[in-house]
Amino acid sequence: MRVALLTGGGDCPGLNAVIYAAVRKGINHYGDEFIGFLNGWRGVLDNNFIPLTLETVDGIQLTGGTILHSSRTNLKKIPGGVEKVQEVLKANKIDALIALGGDDTQSVTLFLSEHGVPSVGVPKTIDNDLNGTDQTFGFDTAVMNATEAVGRIHTTADSHNRVIVVEVMGRDAGWIAYASGVAGGAHVILVPEKDVDIDHVCALLKYNYDHGKHYGVVVVAEGCRLPEVGQVIDEAANLDSFGHARLAGVGEELANMIEKKTGYETRSVNLGHTQRGGVPTACDRLLGQRYGLHAIDMVHEKKWGRIAVLRGLDITDITIKEAIATNRRLDQRFFDVIADLEAKV
Repeated sequence: MRVALLTGGGDCPGLNAVIYAAVRKGINHYGDEFIGFLNGWRGVLDNNFIPLTLETVDGIQLTGGTILHSSRTNLKKIPGGVEKVQEVLKANKIDALIALGGDDTQSVTLFLSEHGVPSVGVPKTIDNDLNGTDQTFGFDTAVMNATEAVGRIHTTADSHNRVIVVEVMGRDAGWIAYASGVAGGAHVILVPEKDVDIDHVCALLKYNYDHGKHYGVVVVAEGCRLPEVGQVIDEAANLDSFGHARLAGVGEELANMIEKKTGYETRSVNLGHTQRGGVPTACDRLLGQRYGLHAIDMVHEKKWGRIAVLRGLDITDITIKEAIATNRRLDQRFFDVIADLEAKV
């Protein structure tokens, strides 16, 4: 078979591991040929691609980012987009398409599959919030990066007797905030699944100052809703092609609230894209390769409109429709962990 791959949405550690494994197994075990469209769905529209061979993918599983580059391109909003994709795939004699991406990218994969394009998906999001899978590759790397940063923040906050608010990624789900906050020893952890109680936050920080620890570290996910403010949106940024506003500044806004209510000097830092940068952890390299191996098997089993997922220790697959129907979010089990580690105030 002649198979095409693409990566859509934000970059993610482990993407190259998926590409590496799919191409390696496809060539060695199935005798496939591969091309990689550049810049996500935009590359398909522009017929912009590179050949993927054993030589071109050798060693890429060790590197971060994506050798295919990426974009946020919504084919459903482009007149004639589906027809153009079908035309490009036919011209390149493509028998199947493997799309690596989150819910936005996979909504396009599903749309194309429903319109006759033989395609399968691989879940990609450092937010770890795609429904139906226990973990997405890239999440472990993001947590490691964020945890290291939170650990470093402790020393500077302590040195200056400050509260420092660390903003991490997480639009709808607080997996990164939860994991890096717990692992990094944050005194307050705030996630989008629960509205922020600013009085409780300040009480937790006051406990520190009253008990000999004259500083505080707060981890907050970018999608958290603040009292009287809601989600903090970058008003200067346009909506992306999928209709999402850019979230930015909840850390700074929260820091201002804390300083006003407590009188403690409070600063904020937004970790931003540092969370998704750099080389993937061993966990993400292994997980990414397992996803890639399953994806090429799905192609040869003609499981169109389905996406690879991790269930327990097994890689299996579900319909893309199920995977993007809702977000996988933190529940009471994780709220209890946060609450049990908090000071009793």
